[in-house]
Amino acid sequence: MSASQEASTGRVTLARAKEISDSGHLWIYAGFVHAVSGNPVAGDLVDVVMPNGQFYARGLYNPASKIRIRILTFNEEPITESFWRGRIAQAVRLRKRVVSETNAYRMIYGEADRLPGLIVDRYGDMLVMQTLSAGMDRRKELLAELLCEETGASRVYLRNDAKSRSLEGLPVMTGFLRGEGPTTLEVYEGTARFLVDIARGQKTGWFCDQRENRLAAARFAVGAEVLEVFCHTGAFGIQAALAGAKSVEGLDVSEEALALARRHAELNKVQDRCHYRSTDAFDEMRQIERTGRRYDLVFLDPPAFARSKQAVPRALAGYKDINLLGIRLAKPEGILITSSCSHHVSEQDFWRVLARAAQDAKRQVRLLEQRGQASDHPVLASMPETRYLKCFILQVL
Repeated sequence: MSASQEASTGRVTLARAKEISDSGHLWIYAGFVHAVSGNPVAGDLVDVVMPNGQFYARGLYNPASKIRIRILTFNEEPITESFWRGRIAQAVRLRKRVVSETNAYRMIYGEADRLPGLIVDRYGDMLVMQTLSAGMDRRKELLAELLCEETGASRVYLRNDAKSRSLEGLPVMTGFLRGEGPTTLEVYEGTARFLVDIARGQKTGWFCDQRENRLAAARFAVGAEVLEVFCHTGAFGIQAALAGAKSVEGLDVSEEALALARRHAELNKVQDRCHYRSTDAFDEMRQIERTGRRYDLVFLDPPAFARSKQAVPRALAGYKDINLLGIRLAKPEGILITSSCSHHVSEQDFWRVLARAAQDAKRQVRLLEQRGQASDHPVLASMPETRYLKCFILQVL
């Protein structure tokens, strides 16, 4: 493996420097580009300069993407093997400090680890990697080798089937990049055990971002009757059952996900208290409300309702409806734990939705905790896009 320096193959001059300078944002959109010299192609390293020719940044170029440049550094430093190793090693050091009681966590979180377009989750000795930009995709062999060296992992599986790759002009591909073996793995979170399908599961196989919220929520589960809506493979409910919940009812539209939830219940020896049914969450919650059934603990963890800014008004209406039902299904002094993974819905917008839902339900709610994504998904101050998960723990009076 060569340790030679990568040469910048192009020079990009900015058109609207005042809006970019000092922001620290790692994306430069096509509309901010005035001129390109040197004929760089997708994945090439380029230097970015201000209109007066002053150096601004060094990054990876893609003429096929609206995000024309993903910045690696604001310094005139060489991009060598040592550069990539240093960024990976820094990410590994952070996870050693913040991750405990699990072997399933996010090792590299793209822009937040200053490795834009690279996602890596660790499941035991397996790394599942997504290269979501042309620049990272071109360097995936080098990155995989460095990741194995820095983490001690022996296998790397590519999950390059994300829809966002099409926006980069990249093909869909999956499969082992390093090593081989089964693609269903057993992981643990605290005392809980779960099965992760790295080849077919959501994201890279598991929702690592909710791990700390699942453990925090379990504190309210002792002796509780629990309703887990959008339960997927049952992680919130399993943790609740292990913490002493009296019963768990899980709802999800996917029978495939529920089959795995049932396996998780058996794996954790709580199958006698965990029951699942395939159904539309909105319809089923309305039906439950009509029966008069109420719960001590209600989990709401829906998929993203807003994948664009244009979808936000409709998403907010959806969040209000589902939380209105969740509030109505909570017993007096019960707990509602509700989440939104829509980046375009802010914490303030989500809180306002919850307040309006409570008002319409004619119930008072009070905030016990306002949480976000797990600490292995850090938020880079200059990149608000790296902050997306909202999780509110409420008491319903």
